[in-house]
Amino acid sequence: MLRKEQNDLLTQTGPGTPMGEMFRCYWIPALLSEELPENDCPPVRVQLLSEKMVAFRDSEGRFGLIDEFCAHRGVSLWFGRNEECGLRCPYHGWKYDVNGNCLDVPSEPEESGFRAKIKLKSYPLIERGGILWTYMGAPEKQPPLPEWEFITVPPAQTYSSKRLQESNWLQAMEGGIDTSHVSFLHRANLNTDPLFKGAKGNQYNLADSQPFFEVVDHAAGLFIGARRKAEEGRFYWRITPWVMPCFTMVPPRGDHPIHGHFWIPIDDENCWTWSFDYHPIRALTETEVQAMRDGKGVHSKVDADYRPLANKSNDYLIDRKAQKEGRSFSGVEGIAMQDASLQESMGAIMDRSKEHLTNTDNGIIMARLRLLRAAKALTDKGVPPPGREPQEQRVRSAALVLEPDKQFQIAAKDDLTARPGVHQTSV
Repeated sequence: MLRKEQNDLLTQTGPGTPMGEMFRCYWIPALLSEELPENDCPPVRVQLLSEKMVAFRDSEGRFGLIDEFCAHRGVSLWFGRNEECGLRCPYHGWKYDVNGNCLDVPSEPEESGFRAKIKLKSYPLIERGGILWTYMGAPEKQPPLPEWEFITVPPAQTYSSKRLQESNWLQAMEGGIDTSHVSFLHRANLNTDPLFKGAKGNQYNLADSQPFFEVVDHAAGLFIGARRKAEEGRFYWRITPWVMPCFTMVPPRGDHPIHGHFWIPIDDENCWTWSFDYHPIRALTETEVQAMRDGKGVHSKVDADYRPLANKSNDYLIDRKAQKEGRSFSGVEGIAMQDASLQESMGAIMDRSKEHLTNTDNGIIMARLRLLRAAKALTDKGVPPPGREPQEQRVRSAALVLEPDKQFQIAAKDDLTARPGVHQTSV
């Protein structure tokens, strides 16, 4: 369990908070590229780390992420006209470029120099792998561009989605590094979901619901190994990498694509759950992509605002009959919403002083400790947190069967490293 002050530190991410400053050390996903599909398209509201902004794409295709509110009298620039390389406020015509510079104040003569004194806060916005990424920290401390494998493979080999989650980012992320729940919550999906079924590893998941956990450090986070019984005295290992502060990958199944997540705070009570699937050596099939669009695997069906169609307001469309008959362990359809429904049920911000943890929670415990230590080092000494460098981002999840005397961190060392053109290690 955590003390209240520790829980507050980890869950609060607004400007000036320790975790908020940590998130501002990284490139984080802000938008799907599809949200700004063409030059001079309508602007999009963006809220990240409790800051309200608008994103737009100008006449020359440049992306901007600026303060939502006009410097004149605070009108939301979401109502603005995207025209001639700038966003013009419809109230009095003040106009801003992608860097927040004021280009025009119609009521003031140009020779007055007034507009040159006006500038909105802005952040860089770059496109990689079908995602628009932003860095919200100090410009002089900007890290290299992100190098996650799923955004560096050819476009035909990767697919990303996002959904609103009505909970704090931490409890969502902790669900991502807790693989013991798969044998219960998702058991009915393992042999039916088109992005999971047919894998030999599913049998091991279903047969052994008491995994043994071993957690080891790596430079930028953890490798969380869950060991289950396999044939002939061997062990089936599912190894989940967690890279600070909020990146995880789900161990693969058979030749299905690899998938994973980011959990990015909107504010302290809501986050964006980013989900991706990719295959390192082949294009995704039309059937796989359609399944992802249909909310299979780690994805979910969403409305135009990226809110899941099954959500808190409609009790996630729970089917008690399916739950009772065993067709769904929780009665909620889809792996993504099975996770979200239970994580949101904890409340917007879980009170971790009341929990009772076990051996299967060791990954969660160690991740919290890494986050607390890194936040303290950043606050007290200005030490940047790990996970910002490209070499720290070249990780993979893995699933494999090992002899009982083998340590996964040694036997699977190469399997846990992203290697271009090399198949994932999977069972």
